[in-house]
Amino acid sequence: MMAKKELIRIVRSPTGEISIDLSGKKPGRGAYLCGKVSCFKLAKKSKAFERALATPVEAEIYDRLEADFLRVEDEFQASKEIEEA
Repeated sequence: MMAKKELIRIVRSPTGEISIDLSGKKPGRGAYLCGKVSCFKLAKKSKAFERALATPVEAEIYDRLEADFLRVEDEFQASKEIEEA
C-alpha cells in the first residue's frame, strides 16, 4: 500500500475517455499504479484497468496509455524526489 500521491492515476472520464491523470483531480473513475513501467505491464496483462475502470479497454487504448506512461514516468519520478527533499 502506498499513498495516492505516490501513485499514477489512470482515469475514465464521464465521457468514457481513458487517460493518465498526474494531478489526481480529473473527474471520473480512477485506477492507481506505482510509477514503474513494470506495474503498468502487469496491470495490462492482468486486465486490471478493465476491472478498476468498470469498462472494456481496447488494445489501442492500452498502447496509447503505455506510450503516455513512458512519457510521464520520468516527470512523475522527478516530482516524487522533489517532494521527498
